[in-house]
Amino acid sequence: MSKLKTNHKVETLIWLTIVAVFFVYSFEFNQEIEIYKFGATGWPRVILGLLLLVTLGNFLHLYKKGSEAQQGRVGISDVEEEISYDGIGSIKKLIAILFLPLIFSWSLKPVGFYSATPVFIALTIMLLGEKRIKWVLGITLFIYLVLILLFMVILNAPLPQGNVSPFYDFSAFMLTLNTKLHQSLNY
Repeated sequence: MSKLKTNHKVETLIWLTIVAVFFVYSFEFNQEIEIYKFGATGWPRVILGLLLLVTLGNFLHLYKKGSEAQQGRVGISDVEEEISYDGIGSIKKLIAILFLPLIFSWSLKPVGFYSATPVFIALTIMLLGEKRIKWVLGITLFIYLVLILLFMVILNAPLPQGNVSPFYDFSAFMLTLNTKLHQSLNY
């Protein structure tokens, strides 16, 4: 029996509408790009496809399980946790979480994506409360490798390289590896 409520259907329709509108809009800038065989709409359509899969998966989950709290699920509870913003430490943490993406965006031009991203990921994980260094490094490495695989290998999307010497050199090294990989796979 379905456990869908009206708000579940409305949420799904909103997400499907967003996917449809942006997919139709993507035909407005559908151009070939000399260095990228999927064209200007390649990676935006991949993102839309992933959003569609997540939306349909969420709808199926809501259809089967509904939105009630499930036993044994970490982070799901009907009881609201008390969050205090009385101390200066929590205010500093909140400000750091808000400004870290801005600092990351600003650092992309001088430092580049390849050098700034692992630092950004690690700092975000630490600001969210993880203190175990092995976990921070492991999760950072995993997310970084997934991003590199997606943007360099699969989508072959150009990423900011940076213009400061050691970071630019690392970016050049990463691009050389990517070129050799694509040549060996006959892309």
